[in-house]
Amino acid sequence: MHPLALYLLGLFSIYLIAKWLHKPRKKLPASPPKLPILGNLHQLSPLAHRSLQSLRRKYGPLMLLHFGSRPVIIVQSADAASEIMKTNDLVFADKPGSRTTRRLFYDMKDISVAPYGEYWRKLKSVCILQLLSSKRVQSFNFIREEETALLMKRIKSHCSSGSPVNLSELFTSLTNDVICRAAFGRKYSDGDGGKKFLMLLTEVLQLMGSLNIGEFIPWLSWINLVNGFDNRVEKVAKEVDVFLEMVIQEHLNERLECCAADQDESRENFVDILLKIYKDNNTGVSIDKDSIKAIILY
Repeated sequence: MHPLALYLLGLFSIYLIAKWLHKPRKKLPASPPKLPILGNLHQLSPLAHRSLQSLRRKYGPLMLLHFGSRPVIIVQSADAASEIMKTNDLVFADKPGSRTTRRLFYDMKDISVAPYGEYWRKLKSVCILQLLSSKRVQSFNFIREEETALLMKRIKSHCSSGSPVNLSELFTSLTNDVICRAAFGRKYSDGDGGKKFLMLLTEVLQLMGSLNIGEFIPWLSWINLVNGFDNRVEKVAKEVDVFLEMVIQEHLNERLECCAADQDESRENFVDILLKIYKDNNTGVSIDKDSIKAIILY
């Protein structure tokens, strides 16, 4: 190599090193020692909350952990949580997306995972003013009353026959029925279709809570292909989409069969409201079918 080229390369290397050394360091919370590649993953047991509590005693309620290559701030204090969620909420508004979240929630179109921006603000407006307004929540009182009465009837039936009562199962069914009637206009606890839907929801929650090694150590993402994780995500996403498409199509057909003027707004469910926004666009919010699916799935 020409001496001049070596000289220039040396100067450039010195410049890069100096720039790195003088780069302003962010003031981060205390962090336990980490291992190469794994970071602090080895310090988390299956009972993660106990591991974090143990680390809290040494490093305080606000600490930095590294999950593989991803830095994670752990907050274990009400005051710190309030500072983050209220005082500096806009700073922390963006949510890091994962491949699993993007696939299950239609490229992060649900308000709980959507990045902060115009779309998120419009969805927030829809949720506050239309889906979860005080008037709307009160309109679902009859659903809660009817389902609670049915629950009491089932318990009474078990008591009369002297058979054991599985309260966990009954209360889970009650919660699912109330949510489904409010969101879809009908419950899906009965029949094979309803059981399959509940199984899909359980699968979605399991996938969201699973340790996806590829998210923390990107060059090990091939493991998700070997252990079948990616295939599970894809399979569940497709089955959920088929079900939600069926629900939306049922509501679209009902809208065609009856005039909009004949519909009782006090009995509208979430899908009805979202389809009205989708069709009429009279709220200034533009949403598509994927947005509707993501919102009602959440």
